[in-house]
This record gives sequence, structure tokens and C-alpha cells, in this order.
Amino acid sequence: MKTELGEMRVIDAHAHFFSYPFFMQFVEALKQDLPREDPYRGLGERLGWELPTPDHTALGKRWVQEMDKHGLDRMVLIASLPGDEGSILEAVRAFPQRIIGYFMLDPTKPDAAERTRKALADGLRGVCLFPAMHHFHVWEERCYPVYEAAQAARAIVFTHFGILKIGVRDKLGLPSRFDMRFSNPIDLHRVAKEFPKATFVMPHFGCGFLREALIVGDQCPNVCVDTSSSNAWVNTMPTPLTLTDLFQAALRVFGPERILFGTDSTFLPRGWRRDIFDAQVQALKALEVTTQQARLIFGGNLARLLQV
Repeated sequence: MKTELGEMRVIDAHAHFFSYPFFMQFVEALKQDLPREDPYRGLGERLGWELPTPDHTALGKRWVQEMDKHGLDRMVLIASLPGDEGSILEAVRAFPQRIIGYFMLDPTKPDAAERTRKALADGLRGVCLFPAMHHFHVWEERCYPVYEAAQAARAIVFTHFGILKIGVRDKLGLPSRFDMRFSNPIDLHRVAKEFPKATFVMPHFGCGFLREALIVGDQCPNVCVDTSSSNAWVNTMPTPLTLTDLFQAALRVFGPERILFGTDSTFLPRGWRRDIFDAQVQALKALEVTTQQARLIFGGNLARLLQV
């Protein structure tokens, strides 16, 4: 992809694979309010989105088309429903050179470690934890078998801290029973120290916990941040922050080697968030980062971590 920072191999480290099972959970939740003859189609009309069919390969192809349209090399797609490893695996197997598959997991479940080992052995590359969603602290030792499995497989442990909003739930008027008591990045400090060969990624610059994310990053060289989403959480800060401010702080602590570009792209037909990419390019231009540093952030770092 050509930008004013030069030609780069771009890998989006954070996007979502909203599969047919993902949307079916909302059909079940809203079945009284959807057309009886075709509730799934009714859900799509209510959202105004392009909903996938049960053919997960077809959904993978749609995202590959987005990559081709914008010049991306690869994209991380996260199966965004616990237990939905099979959906993203089908897409990965159909497009192994383009799609990097992660999966969402509740590490408190009895089968969490076995699910992790199997998913990673089958070809997925990252396990995604949402403490506020599933109500656990990442430092709880019941989660350790998941970290052990990820470390052994050299997989990414993606851990969402800070403000958590699920846009599709908000759009449908469904409650989200999240608990921010579990959302502090400081929780990761002990875990990252005890699993030094694992790589942990905190999305959205800590998503409202920038200071805490920086503290953990300073103390733990195996912790990275991703840059994904509009980062609208800056509106909650007592002092206004710009995207340039976020990059400046992250570069100061993490350096260009531990920052991963992402967009948090989610639904179709909107597709890949080129606007987020462009904004991040402009922020890094303002900081006068070198072309080599930009190449690391926009793809080189993830390529190194996952050997792709």
C-alpha cells in the first residue's frame, strides 16, 4: 500500500469475524420482535447490514475482497462469539495466506484450556479474552492453563481492558452486562511476568486506561498495544487527547516494535475502515516517524510475532 510514509506491507491486527452463529444469538434474543417467517432477514433489515450465510468461507472471501480493494496483505479476524472457533477456522483454511484467525474465549470455563490447545493446534493464532464481559481477573490462577497453552503455541493473548462497548448490542437495544471492575490493565502485570515467553496485546491503547497500559508496557517487554478503532474513549479523559498524543505516548514507552496497527473493522458492507488507517498515517506523519518505524507498526511487528 502506498502512503506518504512510503510503500508498506499492511497487516490489520484487529478486525472482527461476525459470523452466522454470531448473528443468530441476536435472532434468539429478539425473536418476539422479528418477522416470524424470516427472522434472520428481519434482523439484517433492522441493522441495515449485510448478514452472512452459514457458509463461513463466503464470509472469509468477502473480507479478502476488502483486503484486495484496499491493498492489505493480511488481516486478523476475531471470531467474536465464545465457542465459534469452527467458523473462523473454515475461513482461515480457505484463505491461509490472507486471514489470521483469533477466537474469543471465556477462560473460566472448565474446558477453556483444552479448547485453546485444540484451536491453536488447528491453525488459529490468537486467543481473545474479555474480562469485563466474562467477569474474571486475568491474574486468577484458574486462567493460567490458557496462558500456558498460548505460550507453548507462540500464540497471541489478546486481552481487552478498559471501556467495553458492543455496538451491535447497543444498536439492537440489548443490554450488555459488563463489569469494569475487571478492566484495569494493571491486572496483566503479574501474568505477563509469570509468562515471559507469551505475547500479550492490549487493544485501543488501553481504551481509557492509557496511564495503566503505559505502566504495564514499561514493566513488561512481552506486552504490546494495538491502535484499533476510532479511540473515542479519549472523550472520557479530563484533559483532551488527540490520536497524535496517543501515538506519542505509546512510542515513548512501547517503542515502534510493540505497537500493532488495527482498525477494529466489524460489519459489512461498510467493510474495512480505511478512514482509521488514514487518520493513523496522519498522526504518525505529525510525529515524523521514519518509514522503517511505520513499516513495523503497520505490519512488520505482527509478522514477526506470528512468523507470517
